[in-house]
Amino acid sequence: MEEDAEMESLEDAAYGIFEIFLNRGLKERGRYLFERVECNEDFYDDFKSIFLEFERDYKMLSDALMQSFESVESLYENFRAGEGVIPSKTHRMYWIVQDAPEKTAPAPAADTVTDNSGKADAGEEDGKEDTDEEGDSEEDKGGKWLVFADAADADELWRKIRDATASGDLGIWAKVATAKAMADSEDNRVVIYVSTADWSDEKDVMEIREKLRALGVDKRIGYKRNIETYQGEYSEGGKKVTYYSA
Repeated sequence: MEEDAEMESLEDAAYGIFEIFLNRGLKERGRYLFERVECNEDFYDDFKSIFLEFERDYKMLSDALMQSFESVESLYENFRAGEGVIPSKTHRMYWIVQDAPEKTAPAPAADTVTDNSGKADAGEEDGKEDTDEEGDSEEDKGGKWLVFADAADADELWRKIRDATASGDLGIWAKVATAKAMADSEDNRVVIYVSTADWSDEKDVMEIREKLRALGVDKRIGYKRNIETYQGEYSEGGKKVTYYSA
């Protein structure tokens, strides 16, 4: 039983690492994964080429991947069906992450191992938050707007936020909770983070808030600094740790 659990954990980790490797490789070849999937492009040749590179560099991880999928073709069809692109169709990763083209801080990995058991802060609302963001010192100036969407609206809202982030028109990165995360959640809303480089740059933070409003985020939302996340501080028992609310 313990051996089976370790193998499953390795397969999950391999999948998450490959998804990052794949997205990077596809972008280097012209377009992100989501762009290819959403226009129904057949990108198998690029996919196979990237997988072979992954196999060469990470043989143990590629072998673990093939424990879950019978072939490279079945792995490819898994992505073509929306895994890693559409939140409601993503069941192998807790988060889908999108970086801005010229980001100034690293986005958190779309980690498949995280148990997603934390909380998020959105003013007086409770939700879920992971704590895998890189950098854990008080010198970190980053922060994020916390957007909660009804499950029925989350895929479309994520598409808008993702596209704006990928084109460099929003924050430095964004990420959304997936169907896998929602399966462990008591809240039926989907959380989306939109990160900014510097919480003390109020002008930039509020400009991004207005851009979110233009994308359809009309309700008041909270902004949390990474400092509070690293210290494990959450809004509960009347305590609020959101730095801005708008």
